[in-house]
Amino acid sequence: MKKVVTIKVLLIVALAVVSTSCKKSSSSKNSSRATGWNINDREGGFQYNTDFKEQETSPGLVFVEGGTFTKGRVQDDVMHDWNNSPNQQHVMSFYMDETEVTNAMYLEYLDYLKRYYPPSEENFKAIYNGALPDTLVWRNRLGYNEVMTENYLRHPAYGEYPVVGVSWIQAVEFSNWRTDRVNELNLSKAGYREINHTDIDPDNAFNTNRYTIDPSSMDTGEPVDSRRNRNITVDAEGNESGIYASRETGVLAPKYRLPTEVEWEYAALGLSEIRSYNLYRGRKKYPWDGQYTRSGKRKIRGDQMANFKQGKGDYGGIAGWSDDGADITNAVKSYAPNDFGLYDMAGNVAEWVADVYRPIIDDEFNDFNYYRGNVYTKNAINEDGSVKVITSDEIVYDTLSNGKIIARNLPGEIMQVPVDENETFQRTNFDKSNEINFRDGDKRSSRKFESFGDEDEDSGKSSAMYNSPKHNISRDSLGNIVREYDKSNNRTSLINDEVRVYKGGSWKDREYWLDPAQRRYFPQDMATDYIGFRCAMSRVGSKSKGGNKTKN
Repeated sequence: MKKVVTIKVLLIVALAVVSTSCKKSSSSKNSSRATGWNINDREGGFQYNTDFKEQETSPGLVFVEGGTFTKGRVQDDVMHDWNNSPNQQHVMSFYMDETEVTNAMYLEYLDYLKRYYPPSEENFKAIYNGALPDTLVWRNRLGYNEVMTENYLRHPAYGEYPVVGVSWIQAVEFSNWRTDRVNELNLSKAGYREINHTDIDPDNAFNTNRYTIDPSSMDTGEPVDSRRNRNITVDAEGNESGIYASRETGVLAPKYRLPTEVEWEYAALGLSEIRSYNLYRGRKKYPWDGQYTRSGKRKIRGDQMANFKQGKGDYGGIAGWSDDGADITNAVKSYAPNDFGLYDMAGNVAEWVADVYRPIIDDEFNDFNYYRGNVYTKNAINEDGSVKVITSDEIVYDTLSNGKIIARNLPGEIMQVPVDENETFQRTNFDKSNEINFRDGDKRSSRKFESFGDEDEDSGKSSAMYNSPKHNISRDSLGNIVREYDKSNNRTSLINDEVRVYKGGSWKDREYWLDPAQRRYFPQDMATDYIGFRCAMSRVGSKSKGGNKTKN
């Protein structure tokens, strides 16, 4: 009997100790180490997500742990560009699309635009038309490709094939749209917002930036279930707070975007498969290990590892065993992924990256998260201090160099303006809004092709390194577009601030371009039948998933 009583007493004591420790732990977790005040108190005060573990992987993405690697190579430079000389770079951890963006994914985007901004309305017509891929890129003067022109984008047989005919600008707009759709769904799942796609109001289409700045200005409605939103508080006067999700809640994901060139090359190489402790065993030529485009594995020996042009008039090989399975593009996931789990980082389609092209990588100035193309903006503010929201009557349209009209912004978005001296005065890390030309060897930094003689601006001759053609797009008195080619003989290059880098070989490229280090450029407002894209997202928080790893 005494033993039973003793056991019961011990159990009670143990439970009391556990309960006390839990209370202490809970109390410690929900009280400020700075002030001692309670965090997330229902009677008001500082609200913060103390249960946040780590960033969730957003739809379509895979995690790429960052690190140091050698970008570029010079062993194979048959083009004599000398634009990929090796340089050591460090990349922060990030996420990247498992596959290239497919036709089906892009059609979802077009469907959304058609519903929210009907092209039948004159005011919205250019929004939808400006997002349409250029299907005429498939045409060839001496080839019959009309089957792709008419079917490639929309026919379900090509649904899982990478979208092409998309310019860099269109890829960026798709990424912005994707950010808003994913965050709208995240808010719904967390109980902050009720999704409504029946009562469509273009001026109140969900926008992540606007939601974080001024959520009450959007038609968000009440939370779906306030019991799931534990941060709702009521003050003494009955005013509720915590109805909307702020950045502090961790519900909103960082934005989808195009990967930087350094991120793309690092992810494509997949160097982790040749890592031994704290070094890499040599270099890699392809996203897979080995020096050949065919697999050496016993089970699939001889199979092509990517979709590319194998020789003159040979886009797939002889039908059967030696065939790579495609004559044009191929369905995503048709070939094995690299060590990061990324598909088609060589072959299928080349891919846009975020960077403005320059022949040099200025690693002497920066070797951390390298990127050329920064244009810093801020939210436009009204006279009353509120943010300036674009309405359906205030959409600004741009006419591109090829005459295509696109919307610079959409209704419901916050207008962006360049940063000014309020942000740049006495700063050491940036001094103006547009930093594209910083230390790039152009006119501002006084590097010329010719080091002698004065430049004669009146003659139209220039020795500037980036003196590209300047075609003229204008409108006559009737509003018709007038297109004029630049026929000057004094142009020295095709490089300007509107050409972007694209990486990776495509279905119509030779093996040389499958090397992730190779880099090319193309005008950002034009499209081809061999350039597609995939999105990336920055990693917030720890470098590794699940926290720090144990060290050997």
